[in-house]
Amino acid sequence: MAVASVSTITSASPNSWQDAVERGLERANKTLRNITGLHVIEEKARVEDGKITEFLVTLQVIFVLEDSDE
Repeated sequence: MAVASVSTITSASPNSWQDAVERGLERANKTLRNITGLHVIEEKARVEDGKITEFLVTLQVIFVLEDSDE
């Protein structure tokens, strides 16, 4: 029986929300194994002088837990 877990992360990009999602997933892949999906919870942006300077996303990364070898 597979059991999944969810990790919530925040990622940022100066280019776009899509790039922020891709950067977040790329970073999550360095730490988490068996990622099966993600859910974008929130998109925000930092604004300075009337222009977007940073795109921010909050993601839920879903991954399947490995069976223990007990």
